[in-house]
Amino acid sequence: MNKDIPPDFKVPGFVAAGISAGIKKNREKDLALIYSAVPSVAAGVFTTNRVKAAPVLLSMERIKAGRARAILINSGSANACTGKQGLTDGRRLSRLIASSLKTSPGNVLLASTGVIGKPLPMHLIEENLPCLLSSLTPDGLGDAARAIVTTDTFPKAVILRQQVNGREITLAGIAKGAGMISPQMATLLSFVVTDASISLKALRQSLKEGVQESFNRVIVDGDMSTNDTLLILANGEARNREIIFGTPGYKKFAFFLHELLFSLAQKIASDGEGATKLVAIAVEGARTASEAERVARAVATSPLVKTAFFGEDANWGRILCATGYSGAPIDPNKIDVYFDNVAIVRRGQGAGPATEEQATAVMKKKEYTVRINLNRGKKKTSFFTTDFSLDYVKINASYRS
Repeated sequence: MNKDIPPDFKVPGFVAAGISAGIKKNREKDLALIYSAVPSVAAGVFTTNRVKAAPVLLSMERIKAGRARAILINSGSANACTGKQGLTDGRRLSRLIASSLKTSPGNVLLASTGVIGKPLPMHLIEENLPCLLSSLTPDGLGDAARAIVTTDTFPKAVILRQQVNGREITLAGIAKGAGMISPQMATLLSFVVTDASISLKALRQSLKEGVQESFNRVIVDGDMSTNDTLLILANGEARNREIIFGTPGYKKFAFFLHELLFSLAQKIASDGEGATKLVAIAVEGARTASEAERVARAVATSPLVKTAFFGEDANWGRILCATGYSGAPIDPNKIDVYFDNVAIVRRGQGAGPATEEQATAVMKKKEYTVRINLNRGKKKTSFFTTDFSLDYVKINASYRS
């Protein structure tokens, strides 16, 4: 999996920057800005956690208008559980950015990531805004990707180009996330920009569909963040015929966006905190999509399953156990389980020591698939998960220090 910033990582009509404002103790980049030279159609999805960070609340309100020009992101402080002060600080930063970019504060979207309960260091951010603004460049998306990371080991960035409605359009996305990942909306933080000309309805619907089959299928530790945000801006600079919901052009764009979101989701899963394995949990043979999702989510979230992945222990009983408590109306005597192509469980019973040895060999790989066939119907789904390692505990035991 490519962990580098892609070459020619830019989208016509957009500029971006990422700098160090001193928010992080290690002095790495921690403040980013993405800006469209022209008004953009905008859509977003956010955490369903009832405890929402100030930037989430502000962006949720502003995105209703379907228009935006800028996204200001900081890492190192979540600005969550900071009360009225968090909202006041977010509004002030919006005004400062809007004034410099000659737009309205309502056109500025916000996102933050870091320690919950830690107010924004406003003096550091404000004194570094001139540097951030002067650093805006068409080639700045890579720096922005670096500035939004926290415990990530590498920046996540994907760019795609495709012909849609008569013109080549560009779609670029950046994301951060390694821990506190069990999204039920979007993911962690992710920002997508495109030069496509697209209606607001088409943008919103394609984002909703794409998220459900990408970021909502990634689990690292089962914890849902207070700050999860995914924003997309489309500025129309490609000059293609406008993409309208329900048309062939829409279907092509929606597939294109899903491909980008899926690639970002894979990168996030592969970089789970302390992870040594990336495991696909593929459930098939369900009667309904909901049944398949319940089973996949239960297995992907189970600490016992995930520690077995780390220990390279083909403990298939833990998988059947999680399947059983998932809430799906399964028949235990019909379930088959495969590690890649090794059938370790047949009709709810183990296939024997020799097969377990073959499954253990599969588990030594960095990436593999656990396939669970319920043998009840034709519906299926897939989730990505990681193992639970000793390093995961070490990282999160001392996260604030």
